[in-house]
Amino acid sequence: MSKGTIHNRDKFLSHIADRLGRERKTDVSRPDWEYQPQWAVYQEKTSDELCALFNENSEEKGTLVLETTMDQLAETVEYVMKTYGGSPMVATDDGRFAEFGLTDVFDENDVHIWDAELGERNIEKAKQANIGFLFSDVSLAESGTIAQFNDRNIARSVSLLPTTYAAIIPRSTIVPRMTQVTARIHKQVEEGENISPYINFITGPSNSADIEMNMVVGVHGPVKAVHIVILDA
Repeated sequence: MSKGTIHNRDKFLSHIADRLGRERKTDVSRPDWEYQPQWAVYQEKTSDELCALFNENSEEKGTLVLETTMDQLAETVEYVMKTYGGSPMVATDDGRFAEFGLTDVFDENDVHIWDAELGERNIEKAKQANIGFLFSDVSLAESGTIAQFNDRNIARSVSLLPTTYAAIIPRSTIVPRMTQVTARIHKQVEEGENISPYINFITGPSNSADIEMNMVVGVHGPVKAVHIVILDA
């Protein structure tokens, strides 16, 4: 089966329409809503104010927030390594790590870089890791959430399986809320761009209160989370 090929779509949709007792629709137009309050939320806030809000909401969810600069980023990452157990560690295969000057730090501390060619061995590395390092592609001030646009090299296992995830967050990635993220994705689709096959929204350490309303941390993922916010990036 070729990548991106949809088989038997027309036959399937015609069958559904027939079972519903109506003609099949061949096009759908987006409504032009008169009121769109979602765009007004935090629209007056400056970059600094959005950053402060993001930090506040991250900490409220139990995430450690560390503000740093490009010059001090490597030192901050080393601090996180020492604080959260050090090796074994894992990181996504993301060119931004080299761009932000972290290659030497990873090499010196034996951080496993995700290698899609290794298949399941990557997952075993991530399971054993104390820390998983990744970049946030878009960061939501309203909830202290990071968004990771996954692919074969930027794997969600890096944020899901280690004991702690540590996200690198350039301040320029911080937007008011989910509204801006979905708008970005819609624009990519409209312009015919390939979008991520899996978009991961992460809000602090994994936790659940499903059982008798008792909060339990680490049920479905990392027990701890760190947001490294780069103020000049």
